[in-house]
Amino acid sequence: MAGTDKPGFDRGLLPPMLLGSVLNPINSTIIAVALVPIGRALGAPASQTAWLVSALYLATSLGQPVVGRLIDVFGPRRLFLLSTGLVGVAGVVGALAPDLGVLIGARVLLGFGTCAGYPAAMALVRSEADRTGRDSPGGVLTALAVANQTIAVVGPLLGGLLIAVGGWRATFALNVPLAVAAVLLGLLRLPKAEPADGSARRGSLAARLDLPGMGLFAAMLVSLLLFLMNLHLRDWYLLALSAAAGAAFAVRELRAATPFIDLRVLGGNTPLLATYGRALVAYVVAYSFLYGFTQWTEEGFGLTPFHAGLAQIPMFLLAIGVSVVSGRSTSVRGKLLLGAVGQITACVVILMLGGDSPLWMLLLVALIFGVPQGLNNLALQNSVYFQADPERTASSAGLLRTFAYIGSMVASSATAASFGQHADTGGLHRLAWVMLGAGVLYLLLTLFDRTLGRTAGTATRASR
Repeated sequence: MAGTDKPGFDRGLLPPMLLGSVLNPINSTIIAVALVPIGRALGAPASQTAWLVSALYLATSLGQPVVGRLIDVFGPRRLFLLSTGLVGVAGVVGALAPDLGVLIGARVLLGFGTCAGYPAAMALVRSEADRTGRDSPGGVLTALAVANQTIAVVGPLLGGLLIAVGGWRATFALNVPLAVAAVLLGLLRLPKAEPADGSARRGSLAARLDLPGMGLFAAMLVSLLLFLMNLHLRDWYLLALSAAAGAAFAVRELRAATPFIDLRVLGGNTPLLATYGRALVAYVVAYSFLYGFTQWTEEGFGLTPFHAGLAQIPMFLLAIGVSVVSGRSTSVRGKLLLGAVGQITACVVILMLGGDSPLWMLLLVALIFGVPQGLNNLALQNSVYFQADPERTASSAGLLRTFAYIGSMVASSATAASFGQHADTGGLHRLAWVMLGAGVLYLLLTLFDRTLGRTAGTATRASR
């Protein structure tokens, strides 16, 4: 009976939390149907427009854990307002961009601008759980996952509609009203609370933030992602630079009093490391489908951008339904296994597609992908929430996105390598084999992970 006297989750936090967290997935996915029109308008082949995808992920992969750590130290409000304001600036730059170079710059700004939304939301969920005494109060984690999944899936359809009405520049201009709304909601609803990390009141700014650690992390990640963007042996020095920076980063973090990423804790947290690994390979599959399959439906199958977005409606509808239904269950392992099977099945069907395939086969692929789309992100997000150090919830959530975006970068590189100058059926099949390999690895990482049962047990106890 005592539990009924506990305060409830502050529902006024939901609007800025949800809007801020979806700014990244909407910009990640809306570009999928815009790549071909942009390439035609600016005279750029698929190998060059792929940088529009890579630029956002490069910035976001670096920015998410850094901004997450800043949120852990200073609280979510200031970082949320600064970042979402930058999204509006990026929208203006992209809408007015005269060439591909400026457009890529706008995507970099979008990457940094969308960094705060998701870590801030996860930090708010944690702080509300501490305040109310209820972990994952009111199914907020499920609502957060469903919002991100819904936007990620509906993005291509929205992008196709915007392109049909106002051209590809409208997909960038959309960020202006979204940013204004997010900033206003943040000003009105986000609490002016004490920082989550008590170290914010101790020592110098540099000591609190571990700026050398952040710099080495940036060098390691940027060089790795630049290598992944265009896989070739001639760029071996980037991989060597990443390894050297990674070694220096490890030495620094093990010696730092307040490390940027506490490698001692992370290294001993096998369940969390496994979750990060699953996120990487899951996003290889998901974003190879999002970008590669969508480009093929336009160039290889002949659909317009709007119709290419419509073709993904089955995935949109099923993903929402699967997320809502599965959100009631605390079983992480079951979600991951079913998501893995869905990925593998969809890849096998893609290998059967051709330029003369009936439209229903394209819709079938989208429908099958709705299952992992609705399950994987929810399971991975919940895993991090219960596996991470509570004092580093935001930075741990940001690091989840970093691993996911590394997978997305691999997907972008694989898509560019598979298609070359034209998204034809042969390229789609080459990409499908890459996706299938990643899907099988995801299944194996889940099957042999014995820690998932303990994660489910923690979630079950916390929900009581």
